Amino acid sequence: MNFPFPIRQECPPGACVCDRDRLLADPVADVRVLRLTKEEEKRLVARLENLASLEDLRVMQGRIQAQLGIVVRITPSENEVRTSRGISIQLDDQPGLCRKTRAAIPAAIRRSFDSRPEIVYALLNERDLLHGA
Repeated sequence: MNFPFPIRQECPPGACVCDRDRLLADPVADVRVLRLTKEEEKRLVARLENLASLEDLRVMQGRIQAQLGIVVRITPSENEVRTSRGISIQLDDQPGLCRKTRAAIPAAIRRSFDSRPEIVYALLNERDLLHGA
């Protein structure tokens, strides 16, 4: 299969569980995730580490989903959240999504939360009962 864009290099055998081969074998599969080369992943991680606000985070979530097909879910714990570790950051399962990328994106967002706690506060305020009142 030929692509009009560069695609991510294959991981060493046994090092990843991304199902890249199954994705490439399916002619109707969504291959947008393969656009995320290692160089592009570094740029994405750097961008996510430098989020300016909750709105910036939401824009990045939308762009990641639109351009790569990766759904990033960020939800505060149902219990009390004392640090950014109390916020769940998960990527939906998807063929072609490398194990390293699956770990790098949440880690970058968490580093951004640690450097800008106001993003965490705004995220928590979204779920506040009195926020819309």
